[in-house]
Amino acid sequence: MYAYTYTEYGSPDVLNYVELPTPTPKSNEVLIRVVATTVSAGDWRARSLTMPAGLGLIGRLVFGITRPRKPVLGTELSGIIEDVGADVTAFQPGDAVIGYPGAGFGAHAEYITMPSDGKIVRKPENLSFEEAAAIPFGATTAYDFLINKGKLRAGERVLINGGSGSVGSACVQLAKHFGAEVTAVCSAANADLVRALGADDVIDYNTNDFAKGGARYDIVVDTVGTAAWSRARHALVPNGRMLMIAGRTSDMILGGLKARLDGKRLVGGVASEAGGILGTVVDLAAAGAYHPVIDRNFDFSQMIAAHAHVDTGHKKGNVVVTITPTGKTGLRASENLQLMEATHV
Repeated sequence: MYAYTYTEYGSPDVLNYVELPTPTPKSNEVLIRVVATTVSAGDWRARSLTMPAGLGLIGRLVFGITRPRKPVLGTELSGIIEDVGADVTAFQPGDAVIGYPGAGFGAHAEYITMPSDGKIVRKPENLSFEEAAAIPFGATTAYDFLINKGKLRAGERVLINGGSGSVGSACVQLAKHFGAEVTAVCSAANADLVRALGADDVIDYNTNDFAKGGARYDIVVDTVGTAAWSRARHALVPNGRMLMIAGRTSDMILGGLKARLDGKRLVGGVASEAGGILGTVVDLAAAGAYHPVIDRNFDFSQMIAAHAHVDTGHKKGNVVVTITPTGKTGLRASENLQLMEATHV
């Protein structure tokens, strides 16, 4: 199989297109032929080793001290089951699925193996492979912070800082779906997008500071790391919650204490990658309650360009990469139909 690997940290140019052995599934694993994947913020951070100030050492401990520990990036995918291990009963060859390797990476390749009882769900028929691949990272993060950690309730006022990104666009839609009044912070160029996703109000960060506007919110969500606690606390009602998906190291460490002293709450940390959350957000997407936003769709041969686009910091929603298998013959009829759908043949 072919894959993109990297052996040093840096710009998109550190990626190499290489041929690797196709993995063989263990007894409890499935082999997935990847049809679509994405370049996520997680891929960008792991490849570039761009970390918040003060977390550089932790970043190297996580991703690899002297060189990357996981040479193949890719946190999410959609594809077709190619083979199954001897003990697998939940899936069979030909099944269309959505996979979320997450911090395990590995999806920037033509094939990947994953545990059959892990973060894999069947792809709904009404979602394209590209849409399906764009669901896991943004939607599970948004759901976990808003619903599990933030305990969002219907009727609450929610401000989402960074409403047009992968996580932010999911936050806008899920908060609205669960009955919140939603204000999104983004550039004027993305205002129509976030309104179309359900935002009741939009603040252009270039001309207005949400913390100085006088409005108060039950929840403030920071998806991009530009709303420090010292600033965001002024926009919260008493007992309000700040959900810090991205932010300063000092806030991640001491923010909880600072918030309690102010009669409020700050929730940070890492989003859960539990398989149950993936199943929930995929069901919401299948029902039309959530639509993953796709900024651009690149071919597998354009992987470096896809990474470069993410590096600009101005993507809207998700950047998807479609993979066409090399030298593939003898596909089942059902696989041919699904591959045609995925590659728009």
